[in-house]
Amino acid sequence: MFSMLSHSFSWWGILLIGMALLHFIRRRPENYWLYVIFIGGWIGALVYIAAELIPDLGLLRGTFQAFPRRKRIRELQAIVLDNPSAGNYEELAGLYLDEGKFAQARECYDKSIAIRTDSPDPFYRRAQCAVALGDFTAAVPDLERVAGKERKYDFQRAAALLAHAYANTGEPEKAEAGFQEVMVTSTLSETYINYAAFLAAQGRGTEAREIAQKVLAKKPTMPGYLKRRERPWFRKAAQILKRLPA
Repeated sequence: MFSMLSHSFSWWGILLIGMALLHFIRRRPENYWLYVIFIGGWIGALVYIAAELIPDLGLLRGTFQAFPRRKRIRELQAIVLDNPSAGNYEELAGLYLDEGKFAQARECYDKSIAIRTDSPDPFYRRAQCAVALGDFTAAVPDLERVAGKERKYDFQRAAALLAHAYANTGEPEKAEAGFQEVMVTSTLSETYINYAAFLAAQGRGTEAREIAQKVLAKKPTMPGYLKRRERPWFRKAAQILKRLPA
């Protein structure tokens, strides 16, 4: 009987450790958790799951939404063949964007914009696709159009992305002016990281370090759920600081 229980616990222990390690690799919390998992065994893994994996379940809603989203994508793919309206293409593009399929999303936004140009949103979303694909040259005119009409579009993210696009298309003066404008009121970590990367590329290491440290300085006072959402930006801030001279 004891042997059977021991065998059962060993398999559950392996499963718990595997779950903890998989989550750690995907989410990259503090490194000390590796010691907790390896030294504590299945008990350490259980502690990690309770402290890190379970609170992260709220961030997995997008994963569960993926199934109805993909079903809707298939429906819209058929619908646009019979009714290629701007609205249908925009909805399909938005779903592709949520799926991280930036090339397909941009193609749909192209078709939507060819039909209707009265809304800034498809131009903004198409620019986001271009930025994600590294095509900053294509992003610039779309972002100029959006920010030119409404400077604070999407809480100034459009203007911030325009500055980022300028920084990656050899226009440092425009990039600096754009970043300086949005940094007055923006609290987006994305904007801070893009500005820090720009400053580092310009050889302005001290300023880049200061901006990157501002992102990390938010970490201790953030509630847990926000801290988990901001992890990618914390990692990028740490990477920038690591590359800069002390």
